[in-house]
Amino acid sequence: MGGELDPALAWDVLSDTLLGILTGEYITLTPALWVFLGVLGAFVVTRTITRFIRRRGARGGPASGPIKDITIGGVHVHHQVFGIIGMFVTGLLIITVQPADTGLDVLAVLFGVGVGLAFDEFALWWHLDDVYWSEHGRKSVDAVAWVLVVCASIRAVIDLVEIPADFADAYASVGELGDLGTLLRWLMIGLVVLFVGPAIVCVAKGKLVTAALGLVYPPIGVVGAIRLAKPESWWARRLYPADGRRATRAAHRFGEHYASRLNRWRDLIGGTPNAVE
Repeated sequence: MGGELDPALAWDVLSDTLLGILTGEYITLTPALWVFLGVLGAFVVTRTITRFIRRRGARGGPASGPIKDITIGGVHVHHQVFGIIGMFVTGLLIITVQPADTGLDVLAVLFGVGVGLAFDEFALWWHLDDVYWSEHGRKSVDAVAWVLVVCASIRAVIDLVEIPADFADAYASVGELGDLGTLLRWLMIGLVVLFVGPAIVCVAKGKLVTAALGLVYPPIGVVGAIRLAKPESWWARRLYPADGRRATRAAHRFGEHYASRLNRWRDLIGGTPNAVE
């Protein structure tokens, strides 16, 4: 028998849903997010240590104490070596042991630590040279940022693949609830649009990182969808007239000042590169 729609109930459902989205209630600690935490923790700790060693060396201080470069047989062992070994061991355990949820979360964190150690030296294995403190070393900061974005959004991306079937089942199941079913049906449609719509706009505007993060936390996607597109993006090429105000503003926002500002953030996080002699 169809149910009559109670306005108070409708408002409670809508307000609770929106509040849950804004407060991150729907973000759960899946194994991928445990990897995220491992990567982030390893990166922060590693950069803190390497910047301390660098400052101490610049002051001429002795390489003493537990915080110093690791040398084995006269060879400086980069921390990416320990990261690769950590990824191998934890990945092998995940594949062969198939631990329960708690054990999987622990291994996911340890795997993330290995990923963080390895990708913190991404520029070294990209250039096959020790460019950690050069301008090329900024690639490592970018690589870790991309790894974090992928870890944060991969579960949401996979869920999007599963949405059509689940949505169809849920959509059909509310058909017998009358007015309340109509509310729930529109609520489901609205949630899909809220999560997916801004992300699609962000991709069209050339903001891939914002799109991925918007799948996890929709307000990020909404802000990215509202703001200007990058000049070379599909959105700007087709919707911004070449001599128009928006094209001019986009070129200014994402021009040299944007690159300089981005480099300042990279250097703030990863350390200022050595001056080119």
